[in-house]
Amino acid sequence: MHRDKQQKKVLAVHDISCIGRCSLTVALPILSVASIETAIIPTSILSTHTGGFSGFTFRDLTDDILPVIDHWQSLSLKFDSIYTGYLGSIKQLDIISTLFSRLKQADTLIFVDPVMGDHGKLYTNFSADFPSKMAKLCKHADIIKPNMTEAFLMLDEPYIEGPYTKDYIESIVKRLAQLGPKLVILTGVYLTGNENQIGVAAYQQQSDNIIYRFADKIDGVYHGTGDIFASTLLAALLNNQPLGEAISIAIAFTVNSIKRTKAAQTDVRYGVNFEAGLAELGLLLQTKD
Repeated sequence: MHRDKQQKKVLAVHDISCIGRCSLTVALPILSVASIETAIIPTSILSTHTGGFSGFTFRDLTDDILPVIDHWQSLSLKFDSIYTGYLGSIKQLDIISTLFSRLKQADTLIFVDPVMGDHGKLYTNFSADFPSKMAKLCKHADIIKPNMTEAFLMLDEPYIEGPYTKDYIESIVKRLAQLGPKLVILTGVYLTGNENQIGVAAYQQQSDNIIYRFADKIDGVYHGTGDIFASTLLAALLNNQPLGEAISIAIAFTVNSIKRTKAAQTDVRYGVNFEAGLAELGLLLQTKD
């Protein structure tokens, strides 16, 4: 069982998609099953996520964020980590930068998932200057977790389809580290000569070390898997798992969620079945002191 005397506490700053498992509806249960107390700031509320659905409702909660922070400061709250995902506008990026400055303490881990694109394209609701603004937000982060598309966008380079050489991936993660984070977790990596696998390159700036972890590719597009991976990775790190093991746990949990969904042949617009693996994940993440 979990033997930490004090629960870790995370602030998760994401949107709420009421249907379609992603963002807060993924982050909250994964962090909670890992015995992590999770506070939330919703950035917006949507009736469904935007992948594959039309006619969805959208309510922007930008104007509510600073009043929440004001109230929390009066309570002298402390967070072990602040974890950001989808941020819907440049104004929200500016507000989250303010949130970091007001709520971060010396030992607060800042984890930024720079959600803004996939498959080589910036999401259509973002302006052309959004990636450069996101890159500036990443200077406040300890950890960033871009996919390949987001990496190219923040580096202001044309998207190049893989497979990639290790030397090229090394150049990408090192340039991302120059934005400011101590740790870069690059997802969607697949290498020349190993095209049937896809995974992660993790670069630690202090040690100048890169860790690779891979799994077999699964055909298809599965919504919310980036949020599942990021939330599981953060949960594992906060439960004192070594970096390489934390990445392996996050990959395995994400892949197994996809496999369950693929086997059941359910509509992928509604996300993947991560719920069936939560009990096992909880037990796994409660074993480290």
